[in-house]
Amino acid sequence: MNITNLFNTKYPIVQAGMIWASGWRLASAVSNAGGLGMIGSGSMYPDVLRYHIQQCKAATDKPFAVNVPLLYPDIDKHIQTIIDEEVKIVFTSAGNPKTWTSVLKEKGITVVHVVSSSKFALKAQQAGCDAVVAEGFEAGGHNGREETTSMVLIPAVVDAVQIPVIAAGGFATGRQMLAAMVLGAQGIQVGTRFVATHEASSHINFKNAVINSEEGDTLLSMKKLAPVRLLRNHFFEAVKQAELSGATEEEMKTLLGRGRAKKGMFEGDLDEGELEIGQVSALVKDILPAGEVVENIWREYNECLSKLAHE
Repeated sequence: MNITNLFNTKYPIVQAGMIWASGWRLASAVSNAGGLGMIGSGSMYPDVLRYHIQQCKAATDKPFAVNVPLLYPDIDKHIQTIIDEEVKIVFTSAGNPKTWTSVLKEKGITVVHVVSSSKFALKAQQAGCDAVVAEGFEAGGHNGREETTSMVLIPAVVDAVQIPVIAAGGFATGRQMLAAMVLGAQGIQVGTRFVATHEASSHINFKNAVINSEEGDTLLSMKKLAPVRLLRNHFFEAVKQAELSGATEEEMKTLLGRGRAKKGMFEGDLDEGELEIGQVSALVKDILPAGEVVENIWREYNECLSKLAHE
């Protein structure tokens, strides 16, 4: 089964569930444009998630998903909210898919798990997941410890599993989408490009930082805790110095503190906040409506495909 049939969408384009950026406005705009919009529940309390799901239902009659990081402290409440609100599609990440997949599947929910290796892709398939997202080292936010790039990861995962594979990590354009399809993926998951949209709930300061970034402005950080790709800023440099001086895990946790991601991405503190974004930010140069992003990716994909066919 291909992913447009699996999700009942027009295009094989999935919007990633990014913390502090992926509320109901972004999710519904992407779904209305023919992609699969996604609410990022990782930065939401259970009652906030319920509100976003209800608002998304009111704003679109198209399918949308909820992303659930499995390390979330109140995960049982999030799962119950998703079941109560009859969400049809769930993307899980950052944890063992075995824990909740069967619970969700029993309720008729389509489950997709995000992986950073073919080993974990096989575990997701064995757990009963309907598809996997193969997310390469280029991706923003929390990243796989394996540091495998998308160009290597995607074909490895495609060869390892029988379920559909969605490519993620470094995808923002139609030509990149075509490359992913050639590697065997059935679609792409896009995060960074959707951060720089009108409907993303991230702060305008953060959106501007994304579109002004260049190659090399993001680096993987906090490898002692959980690897995360960040834009360089004062906070990033403080983390880097702490790591170089041999800071313990506890010292790193203290430095990270509470609410660093919210401070940077949602409140717009570009100096002391944690600015999670992918390498592909270097190719993103404007803030657009989310629907236009979907249409641009699909149009460029078809133009590139047609060009190759006639060469």
